[in-house]
Amino acid sequence: MSAKVFVDTNVLVYSRDSTESEKQRQALDWVKHLWSAHNGRLSFQVLQEFYVTVTERLDPGMDRSSARSDIHSLLAWNPLPVDARVIEAAWMVQDRFPLSWWDALIVGAAHAADCRYLLSEDLQDGQDFGTLRVINPFRTSPASLPV
Repeated sequence: MSAKVFVDTNVLVYSRDSTESEKQRQALDWVKHLWSAHNGRLSFQVLQEFYVTVTERLDPGMDRSSARSDIHSLLAWNPLPVDARVIEAAWMVQDRFPLSWWDALIVGAAHAADCRYLLSEDLQDGQDFGTLRVINPFRTSPASLPV
């Protein structure tokens, strides 16, 4: 089985952002890869941020029905709730690293999901958070993901 990969909100948003054609292509490559490998993970926080961003902030934005359809599909990835375990993990991350609370929640959720990689453009490419490594999806292709 391949390593689990936690997907940050920005990757999903770029997969739907037609104004950033190259990033959209790369994000779609990652999402397709994760679907076929069955190793994509995310949290309800990511789904919430995705919905707000694509329906209210993108220009042109997605219609609500299409965004909801995407979220229904992504529920197959068994999103982690932001529960006591994730909050405790986020506190530990925040105490060790200079991250915002929201980024610490993402890292904490990735740890709680037992992921090896975190796909994110917002965090430093190659940064290690214990057993979790950040991969910038716009610098690394799915085919070159270290195992």
